Amino acid sequence: MAAGGPRRRPVVALYERIADAIHDGTYPPGSTLPSEPKLAGELGVSRPALREALLLLQEDGLLTVRRGVGRTVNAHPPRRGFEQIQALEELLGTGTGAGGPLRVRGLLRSVEEPTDFTTQHLLAPAGAELRFWESVLVGEAGPAVLSHEWAAPVEVLERAHPAFAEALRAAAAPERTSMLGILAGASRGVPLAGHSAVTATLLGRRRGEQLGRAADTPAVLVTQVVRVEETPVLAAKHMLPTGAPGLAVLQSN
Repeated sequence: MAAGGPRRRPVVALYERIADAIHDGTYPPGSTLPSEPKLAGELGVSRPALREALLLLQEDGLLTVRRGVGRTVNAHPPRRGFEQIQALEELLGTGTGAGGPLRVRGLLRSVEEPTDFTTQHLLAPAGAELRFWESVLVGEAGPAVLSHEWAAPVEVLERAHPAFAEALRAAAAPERTSMLGILAGASRGVPLAGHSAVTATLLGRRRGEQLGRAADTPAVLVTQVVRVEETPVLAAKHMLPTGAPGLAVLQSN
C-alpha cells in the first residue's frame, strides 16, 4: 500500500483482505471483480467501506477500472514492498538474484535494558526489560543481512498486541525465525503501521566479522518501527551490505 495518512481500521483490514485475495490467486491477473453489491455481500461489509478500499487498491496499482467492464485485476500487480511489514527473510528472498527465501540463523536471543535507540523508538522507560534478537539472514551465497530486533516490554505487548506477545512466548524454534516474521504471522486482522529510514554506511569491524565481509564494505542500514495504532511494538535495525538481495520499496507522490 502506498504511504499515506492514517486510515480507518475497517477500510485497512478490507484493503488487506482483497489484496491478499489478489496475491494468492483468488482474483487472478486479468480477472474482473464481482459487482460492488455482490462483492460487499460476499465479504460481509458495507458498500461505502468497500468502495473506499477499492479506490485505494486502484491508487496502489492492483486494480484498473474499465468502462463497460468494471474493476479488473492488473496483469502485473505490484510486488509488495518493505512497507507491507512482511518478514524480511521472505521479502528479500523474492528479490532479484536472491534464489529463494533466506534462512534465519539466530546469533543471540536475550533480554536487555533500553538503549538510546529503543528508548527513542519503543518509548521504553528506564529499567524496562526488552526482548532482543540478533540474527543473520543467510542465502545461497552466504550471510546476507544482519538484523537486530527489539520487542516492546511484555506489559505493553499484552495490552497493544496480545497475539504477538503469545507468539513470541510460544516460538518453537526462535533461533530459526525473525521477530518481524513472528509479528507478521500473529497480525492477521490486526492493522499495523510501519516507518522505515534508510542510511548509507560502512559495516565496521564487528558487523563485518558477523557477515564475513571487510570492515569497510559499503552497506545500507534500514531502521524500522512497527506500531499498533499509536503504540510501538517492534523496533529493528537491518544491515544490508553490498551484494545483498534487492529490497523493494514502493513510492508514491
